[in-house]
Amino acid sequence: MTDPGPPAAKPSRTTEFERSATAFITYLRDVRQLSPHTLQNYQRDLASLQSFCEQNAKESAEQLMEADIRQWVSQLHRRGLAGSSIQRSLSAARSFFNYLGRERGRPRNPAASVQAPRKPRKLPKTLDADQVDKYLIFDEDSAIARRDRAIAELFYSSGLRLAELVAVDINDIDQHSKLITVTGKGNKTRTLPVGAIALQAIESWLQVRPNTAGSEDSAGALFTSNQGQRISVRSIQARLKLQGRKSGMHQDVHPHMLRHSFASHMLESSGDLRAVQELLGHANISTTQIYTHLDFQHLAKVYDAAHPRAKRRKKN
Repeated sequence: MTDPGPPAAKPSRTTEFERSATAFITYLRDVRQLSPHTLQNYQRDLASLQSFCEQNAKESAEQLMEADIRQWVSQLHRRGLAGSSIQRSLSAARSFFNYLGRERGRPRNPAASVQAPRKPRKLPKTLDADQVDKYLIFDEDSAIARRDRAIAELFYSSGLRLAELVAVDINDIDQHSKLITVTGKGNKTRTLPVGAIALQAIESWLQVRPNTAGSEDSAGALFTSNQGQRISVRSIQARLKLQGRKSGMHQDVHPHMLRHSFASHMLESSGDLRAVQELLGHANISTTQIYTHLDFQHLAKVYDAAHPRAKRRKKN
């Protein structure tokens, strides 16, 4: 009698979840006509959710409750997935449950109100006061150098956004009251003080600013290019970066770095969060509060350098 050999492996049973997921991917490919790369992302995210279902003895997506989705998200977080990756997985799950609701008349979406863990907010990069002083030294006195110095001084003096500075017209500055009116996000206007040094730099630029304009819009522009056009966003970014290299900065300087430096130095000196909010044009004070963290970092450094116990702890 011949040896029949080891028994053949039983074919793996396709679960209800897997059938539903396959139908969903087919819908995304044939109806939505998503790219292969996007389909792969959906497949990977649904495979993760399917694995969670198998671990918890749930055969179909309909068996999942909001608590299960939260547990799945916590599992992904413990594995070290970034908040953005978890958010993508949640987005795929929501789309999957919405599809099932349309196809099977079950509109319940257990992932609808579940949020991914927030990723820590990056603190804006700033220059300290000495670095700003070093950066704002322009060795040349050409027309372009005068313009660039006026741009940099105005950024740091009044904390303008890049788009706000580009849109500034000559008539927006009141030299007598030392104020500037700008239009910010949401088409909201605000009036800001301008420092004496920035006003001097602007006046120096206006003495050499070309009178010819490349267009009707450029005629009243405060800052213009060599061709007489209103200066562009890219040009300002490139000129500030170049000045950073000329002044020996060890990092690229961009317009928002000067705005952040303005906010940080104002808050550090005044401690008035509401005033800084108004100056920056933030709709919500929570946006301005990020600069308090910068201030706390500065205080922590002072503490570590000066406090006797801090010094003692470092030596041990």
